Parts: sequence; structure tokens; C-alpha cells
Amino acid sequence: MFENLMLSVENGVATITLNRPDVYNAFNDAMSYELQDALKQVEKDAKVRVVVLTGAGKAFCSGQDLKASMQQGKRNLGDSLRKRYNPMIRAIRNMPKPVICKLNGVAAGAGCSLALACDMIIASENASMIEIFINIALVLDSGSSYFLPRTVGYHKAFELATKASKLSAQEAMELGFINKVVAPAELDQVVSDEAKFYAGAPTKAIGLLKKLLTKGMTEQLDAVLEYEAYCQEIAGNTQDNLEGIQAFLEKRKPAFQGL
Repeated sequence: MFENLMLSVENGVATITLNRPDVYNAFNDAMSYELQDALKQVEKDAKVRVVVLTGAGKAFCSGQDLKASMQQGKRNLGDSLRKRYNPMIRAIRNMPKPVICKLNGVAAGAGCSLALACDMIIASENASMIEIFINIALVLDSGSSYFLPRTVGYHKAFELATKASKLSAQEAMELGFINKVVAPAELDQVVSDEAKFYAGAPTKAIGLLKKLLTKGMTEQLDAVLEYEAYCQEIAGNTQDNLEGIQAFLEKRKPAFQGL
């Protein structure tokens, strides 16, 4: 179905792999639209409980394919963001399922934004992150101006954005971007273990938690309290809530179904 990425679903885990390794998985038009379609597909697939996003070869994603872009001539970059990149970021943030970034290599520019949009980032020691836009006299896009200051604060975000400072995986973890940094040989297993955990978790509650945490970063306390009440009412009517309570009473591990 896809020419520029791979999609597989197994045991409740959907793995989307950006697959243009010859250009470090840089985005051309086709791959951006394919990723939009893949994200829509896994959102609608009831069998999918968690999504893993990664890249083929040595890189996660190096951002926009500038060579391909130049071959197409001058374009309106605002329109390109609205049509190609912003829908991908919205799809990840609105995904009612956890999205894990398996950061196998460099994440640059829009590729860095893509990683930051995920709910969890697990990185290889060889991985790196860089907001490289300023090197071609452009500004942050694809959500980086939202995620960056909320993670590290304004002053560090300004430095990273204006100097295009390249962060190692360890440095990015120390700044709060990354959840775990592991040896390259361990990355597959560690991500698999995390994905397995979320594939057995109460999916609807986690989807609601994503919305709550995002609202908690942007809204006043009263609005957040009301939204908590709204989401809790929904969560309290799920089958997983009943299963969790029953398992607690029976002193056993709950068998959540994502329902």
C-alpha cells in the first residue's frame, strides 16, 4: 500500500517505519501524505492499541528533502505546512492511543518535531536531535515551537532554535526530551517491551490522559478541573474500568481489552 514507509500490525502494536533510508528518511511530498494515511489507518484499526514510529536504516528522519523540494521550484511554505506537516502532528496528538518514537538515529528539523509530537521517545545511544531550521534561515515548524519551550523553557528553547545545537541522545534525555537511552543493540527489545505494556493497558483511559495532559499545559486550573471531570465520567463507563476494579477486589492482574 505504501511506497515510502512500511506499516505492520502485530499483537496490538502498529509499527510505522519511514522508509527512505538513502536520504535519511527525509520527507518528500509522497511520504508526508503516506504518513498521514498510515496514522489514519492505525487510529481506525480497533486491533491497534499502541503505535511505534521509527525510521529505516541509520536515521529516524532528517526533515524536509531539500533536493526534492528545490526540483519542484518555489513553493508557499505556509501551504506546505498546512497540507503536509501539520496534519501529521495533529494526527499523533489526537491519536486516542499512545505513540512511541523509536529514535534509532538523527531527528532533524521536521523530523525532530515529529519525534517531539510522540508520547514517549526511546532512543539509541547513537541518536541525536537538532532543530536545524535556522541553518537555512527558516523558523521552527511542525509543532516544535509548541513542544520545545514546554519541555525546556523559553531561554533554552531560544538557544536550541537559534544556534541549531545538536543534542546527543543523552543530552536530550537530560533536558527532558527523551524517556530512555539504550545501547543500539538493546533498542528493539526495549521498545518492544514498552509497546507490549501499552498494548495491554486500558487504551481508552490513556487516550483521555493524552488530551488531559495537553490541556493541562495550556488551560487555566478551573478549565482543567472541569475537563478532568468530563474525562473521568467517560473513563468510568468503560469495560476496562469494571475489569480494573474487579481485578483489584480479586487481587489479580487486570486483563484490559481497550474497551
